[in-house]
Formats: sequence, structure tokens, C-alpha cells
Amino acid sequence: MLGPTLQTQRLTLRPPEARDLDAWAELLANEESARFIGGVMDRPQAWRVLALMTGSWPLRGFGQFSVIEKASGQCVGRVGAWQPEAWPGREIGWALLRRAWGQGYATEAAVVCMDWVFDDLGWPEVIHCIHPDNEPSKAVAARLGSAFLRAERLPLPQYDFDCEIWGQTREAWRGRPRRV
Repeated sequence: MLGPTLQTQRLTLRPPEARDLDAWAELLANEESARFIGGVMDRPQAWRVLALMTGSWPLRGFGQFSVIEKASGQCVGRVGAWQPEAWPGREIGWALLRRAWGQGYATEAAVVCMDWVFDDLGWPEVIHCIHPDNEPSKAVAARLGSAFLRAERLPLPQYDFDCEIWGQTREAWRGRPRRV
């Protein structure tokens, strides 16, 4: 077992599995959904991304989860903890299939991930690396209670742009107003 399974009302988050490749390939083949996460990739490249993210679990003790919609049983994207070498901090990030946008899934999944990294992993803070043009992700970060911290260049080879670093501390997360 690579990591925990997290539950929300509508979603199951679990470490990635080979059976998620179709959804991950769909995510990375779509120009809109892949735009801010490295660009369009073919299926073999999507396999490498899936393997890379899965490898984070034994190497770092955390990683991105595959997001499973409970109602359909379908994988609709990935959300979770991420910190490859030379990354600007410990991140909670999200990327969903285009057809899953606008349903609140990114925020719902990120909330349970934030609880997990702060409560179970003891992280003192999290960041979100957001492309300056990605207004929907900025809105998700704001709904989480995160704020813009600074601009920073993401490391090569996959990324070569200045991103906005949003984030917050564990204390801010614990002190935020909770929705009932």
C-alpha cells in the first residue's frame, strides 16, 4: 500500500494505479486541462507522468492521489501532495479532466489533502504553484484560504515559467472558518 485512501462526500482519493492511465492520458491529451501542467502529452508520456507521481509515494512518503468520483466510479483527475527535487516547497496541487471542471471537485479534494498533510504528516505550511494566467486555480487557492506569497521560476525541464506561489501555514489552516 503506497499511501492512505481519503474520502469526501463525493470523492475517493487513493494513490495512483495502472488502471488510472486512461484518465491521466485524457487529462494530458486535452489542450485546456493540460495547458498549465506542462502541456499536451501523448499516452506514453502520460504513462511516465503517472509513474513519476506514483514513485513519489515510496520516495517522499506522499504524492498525488487519483481522484475517483463515487457516483460513477470514474477517475476524474489528480490532487495531492507534490515536491519533486528543486521544487519551491511542499505543494498541494490539482488537475482535473475538463469534463470534471466546475463541480467543486478541486476544492473538495484539496481540503481533505490539506487536512491530511497538516494533521498526519505534520507539514508546517503548503504552497500551490499556479501559472499567472490560471484564474480558476487561483480561485481554488483563495477558497482554501491561501494567499499569494511570491513569484518564482519553476525548475526545468518540464516547466520554464514564473509561477505564482500561493500558500498558507498550518496555523492559518486550522484557524480558518470551516464550512458546515
